[in-house]
Amino acid sequence: MDKKKLTFLGVIITIGIIFGDIGTSVLYVMKSFVKNSDGALNEMLILGFISLIFWVMTLQTTTKYVLIALRADNHGEGGVFSLFALIKNKTRKSVVFLAMLGGATLLADGIITPAITVTSAVEGLHDIFPKLETDDVIVMVLLIFIFIFSFQRFGTKKIGSLFGPIMSLWFLSLLFWGSRQILANPTILKALNPYYAYNLLVTQPGIFVLLGAVFLCVSGAEDLYVDLGHCGRKNVRMAWTLVKICLVANYFGQAAYLLSDKFDAGKNPFFAIVPDEFLVLQVLLATLAAIIASQSLITGSFTLISEAIKLNLFPKLIIKYPTELKGQVYVATVNIILFICSS
Repeated sequence: MDKKKLTFLGVIITIGIIFGDIGTSVLYVMKSFVKNSDGALNEMLILGFISLIFWVMTLQTTTKYVLIALRADNHGEGGVFSLFALIKNKTRKSVVFLAMLGGATLLADGIITPAITVTSAVEGLHDIFPKLETDDVIVMVLLIFIFIFSFQRFGTKKIGSLFGPIMSLWFLSLLFWGSRQILANPTILKALNPYYAYNLLVTQPGIFVLLGAVFLCVSGAEDLYVDLGHCGRKNVRMAWTLVKICLVANYFGQAAYLLSDKFDAGKNPFFAIVPDEFLVLQVLLATLAAIIASQSLITGSFTLISEAIKLNLFPKLIIKYPTELKGQVYVATVNIILFICSS
């Protein structure tokens, strides 16, 4: 596949490779908002919060990464270390600390995301089996982690082709369930007006707690740039356009649910907007999407460490190449550390 060309297959592959992290943030962002609001939910608070989500996604992801950052590359490759390799002989040595800081934040994301995403997906079983104990959920999450991290040594050649279709189905489900709620309560569309975001920022006490929940919606946005070399600029931009529509629809749909009489503070808004007869399928799809998101971040961590070693920014480690796929590497030491920290 020519990475420079915009193709349907290229967009599907891009969705599977890049958007797992930011695409599964819908599982826990609104849940965190409800928890941090301390039961003081009202229309202005909900409209302000969802407006912040929309404009943060627009300014931070669409503007910063898609429109600006994707223009900067090192012979078609993206990522903080690719850019550092391009400028390291032309700038002060102090720039190396900025490169290392950027790499460290990506590694931190590789630790946090599997824990939050997989747990949030499996917790959907509480809505199906109310008597399910928290300890049972923890055991299931740990079993999934063992499977994910044990599989890394074999690479993703055989199952990687499934990532795109599964994630595409995931985003279509987000669009469908979110749109149903928006049609039932179109008042939520007022949040497209940035006034509500501004009003929340200047009037809400303890806004910094809520801002933490807001920025969860762009967790993994840097993957758009890191995987530029794998997918191509045009495919990334088109894929993000489609993904953003689905994400915004679902976030607005969850917010519309919060405004409705059916709102139950004890439920995760993401699963609450799904009819009971489809809940099992949605939990299964959410778990698969969470696994793919975790897989993408783990393999991205391997690539990041490999690049850092080549630039003498990290101690030498044994690097293996599990498949003949270009750019796919496996670092056992990093895999073990990620597993321990995520668990």
